[in-house]
Amino acid sequence: MDATAYTVVAPLDDGGELQPSELRQILQRADDETKLETLRRIIIATLNGSSQPSLLMPIIQYVLPSKNKQLKKMLHFYWEVCPKYDDQGKLKQEMILVVNAIRNDLQHPNEYIRGSTLRFLQKIKEPELLEALIPSVRSCLEHRHSYVRKNAVFCVAQIYQRHEAMLSDAPELMETFLAAEQDATCKRNAFVLLCNASPDKAIEYLLSQYEAIPAMDELMQLAVIELIRKKCKADSPHRTKYIRAISELLSASSHAVKYEAAITLTSLTQNAAAIKATASALIDLVAKESDNNVKLIVLSRLDALRSRHEHVIDPLVMDLLRVLSSPDMDVKKKALAIALEMVSSRNIEEVVLLLKKELMKTVDGSSGFDKNIEYRQLLIQSIHTCAIKFSEVAANVVHVLMEFLGDSSNPSAVDVISFVREVVEKFPDLRSSILEKLLRTFGDIKSGKVFRGALWIVGEYCESIEDVQEAMQQIRKVVGEVPILAAEERLLEQAESADGEEETRKQKDEAAPKVVSRVRADGTYATETAFSSEANASARLEAVKNASKPPLRSLILLGDFYTATVLASTLTKIVLRFSELSSEAGAKNAMRAEAMLIMTSVVRVGQSKFAQAPIDEDSVERIMTCVQTLATAATEEDVAGKDVDAVDVFLNDTKQAYAKMVAAEERKAAEKAQQASRLIKVQPDDLISFRQLSKKTAAGAPGAEMGVEDYEAELTKATGSSSQTKDDFISKLQRVVQLTGFSDAVYAEAYVNVHQFDILLDVLVVNQSSETLQNLTIEFATLGDLKLVERPSSHTLAPYSFQSIKATIKVSSTETGVIFGNITYEGAAGTGTALSGEAKCVVLNDIHIDIMDYINPATCTESQFRSMWTEFEWENKVSVNTNISGLRAYLAHIMKSTNMACLTPEASLAGECGFLSANLYARSLFGEDALANLSIEELEDGTIQGHVRIRSKTQGIALSLGDKITLAQKVSKE
Repeated sequence: MDATAYTVVAPLDDGGELQPSELRQILQRADDETKLETLRRIIIATLNGSSQPSLLMPIIQYVLPSKNKQLKKMLHFYWEVCPKYDDQGKLKQEMILVVNAIRNDLQHPNEYIRGSTLRFLQKIKEPELLEALIPSVRSCLEHRHSYVRKNAVFCVAQIYQRHEAMLSDAPELMETFLAAEQDATCKRNAFVLLCNASPDKAIEYLLSQYEAIPAMDELMQLAVIELIRKKCKADSPHRTKYIRAISELLSASSHAVKYEAAITLTSLTQNAAAIKATASALIDLVAKESDNNVKLIVLSRLDALRSRHEHVIDPLVMDLLRVLSSPDMDVKKKALAIALEMVSSRNIEEVVLLLKKELMKTVDGSSGFDKNIEYRQLLIQSIHTCAIKFSEVAANVVHVLMEFLGDSSNPSAVDVISFVREVVEKFPDLRSSILEKLLRTFGDIKSGKVFRGALWIVGEYCESIEDVQEAMQQIRKVVGEVPILAAEERLLEQAESADGEEETRKQKDEAAPKVVSRVRADGTYATETAFSSEANASARLEAVKNASKPPLRSLILLGDFYTATVLASTLTKIVLRFSELSSEAGAKNAMRAEAMLIMTSVVRVGQSKFAQAPIDEDSVERIMTCVQTLATAATEEDVAGKDVDAVDVFLNDTKQAYAKMVAAEERKAAEKAQQASRLIKVQPDDLISFRQLSKKTAAGAPGAEMGVEDYEAELTKATGSSSQTKDDFISKLQRVVQLTGFSDAVYAEAYVNVHQFDILLDVLVVNQSSETLQNLTIEFATLGDLKLVERPSSHTLAPYSFQSIKATIKVSSTETGVIFGNITYEGAAGTGTALSGEAKCVVLNDIHIDIMDYINPATCTESQFRSMWTEFEWENKVSVNTNISGLRAYLAHIMKSTNMACLTPEASLAGECGFLSANLYARSLFGEDALANLSIEELEDGTIQGHVRIRSKTQGIALSLGDKITLAQKVSKE
């Protein structure tokens, strides 16, 4: 494969084109600056297809003798692209003069000219030109200046790679050069050449310098690692030395050397000590590296190492947690995720202690971290995971986390109450202490969602008379004085009295109060003074509303009646359980009456002017159901009689439902772990792959060595050229798009290959005419967030011949894009046909880029979904219009058509009720989120109606997914 990279020269802005005769005249009489610009113009014209061979001799005659360094540099660019062969394929005679000038430059006393000439020679492929220059190149290896020697080594490497016979003794030459060279860069370049030309000699040199490897230059150490990784994997007598050398490089000062050494060491040995040393080096690299992207890459390597060597690097978890000092949130998340996988019963206490310290830092602000709230939530979730996984630490952390129930950050407090609820269910021994702590923190809770969780826990797990009485007492405190409406009205009256007295005092001092006659609704007359005006009354009402109140009372007055319904349900559970436990009729009746008073007062105040918003009908019905349940269960006979079903619902069913949910989550986690462990099992009848006897393509076979450390395997995977990822012939045919018609003079079709963030277009152009087509060019344009990287070059097509033209398009966001364009060409001049001299244009069909190529199914938690749903502003609502029968079948069809994953649990979708609601989620390659909610109903005739609501942060995803769903419905309907 030709790896030559030609130098790019910037085009001129004037856009004018000069004839060869004019360019020749300018070269004859101009100064160096004008010659420089003229030569630039000639190079651009040559690159655009106009070679202008008649200018070769004038350039040699008038430009080559110049001593201007810029002009010499531009001449090197011209020698790269100028035509060097005549029509018979023989080297032009003029090139002998060029070779002589290059030889003089290679012997020039100025080291810059020598070095730049050697750099230019690396791009020359013609053996006739190079053969006469070999002695001069050899002599440059002994030049006094390192710049010349460095480029001479590069030049020798390129010549040896392309024409090995010209420098057959290059390995011996590099051995001699290495023995005498002192410059680090020159030694590294020569060593790399020796590695590629003669690995055996390179290994000999490496062994001779074995003790000096730790003190070598960074570039030389990287070259040594590359040699060991490529050539020394197989068993060899020096394997122990290689492992020792790589192990010593783990402590190198260079981060690049340390990283490469760590990756290479795992490919040489699977010894536990080596794995630990590798993991320790990677952790140290993450802690010391400043670039966050590098941190994430190294953490990914560490995670891959941990997954292949379970429990080997678990003792290093405390070292890994040092990464939490990084200010980047993504780094913290990834480090914590890896650390939680490394936690074991031996180190759990240390890990939890460190996490608790980090949690305390987010409270006092000593961490200096801007995103304390998000970090605090992450730490709480991590401690939650540790406590559920290892029950012995649950008692130590649950009380610490409960301090955050009153956190002003709602997500953190919600995570804590979820954790407390799960601990209370899973660990009965901790219930009493947790309930005691929870009841003491009732007065600190500020969030309605946290209050609902706390009330549910109290209602379900207060199972003794003392706990019930304590719970009732704490609920009284957070509700405040009851009846609520009467208490609020009394406060308003007190405010009116105080204002009235103050106003009367002021008016007595100033003047008589203004008295106005008013007519009441019943027709009687009344007088109104200024201090009882409507404006003052409204101000007093607002003052009463804004006065300091107990937390739960404040939530109810602010209109959070959902929390009020949970309060009513909790009171009902407490009273019913107290009725079962206690034998004192008076105490039972007193508690029942107080609970009913609280519930009815909530309804009354919700219907009054003191509430921020009027209470809704559903909340009233729920609260009155609780009141009715307590009223009808007034005696033990009623409890055992007709209302036993209602009592059982309150006392048993809700707790059993939560227990089933927790058990289902544990079962899903166990199944996932079992499935993961099943994937790595080796069956007795599996084939054994011997790496020495197998082909390179069999490296991924079962039992083969893990190739993740192999540089070439990674490069192949990154470029998408591995055999596993190649499309087969049939799938390639499905991606072929016809661009022109069969009757056009030029037929074109394109193979569209979408690879990560690039779209590769391989366009096949066929000349269907009997004439030669000149300057055939494809012009592409794009709609959407697509960008053409470079313009395809012009071509000349012989009659009935074909040409493959490639174009690359960059994609910057997930949006349906369109590629369109045309083909322009000219007929051969002087043919006398209709095509001759005329510019023709063929319009191409549009190429539509499918958004599905960039969207993959993903998962997120329910809280994350709700948060994004509230945050995202773009919504697209698509009505369901399909002939698919069955709600689940339609859901499966939408998931397949949009590449979205269903977040709604399977248990929630089980059964047939005629309705279905499901949440869908997907994530693009660019990190964009796509949300969807499917709400459908099956009618009596079997048809489905409803709608799909799509939300995203960008308009393009919402519209494109909506179009995709609409199109999928049409296809299915047909």
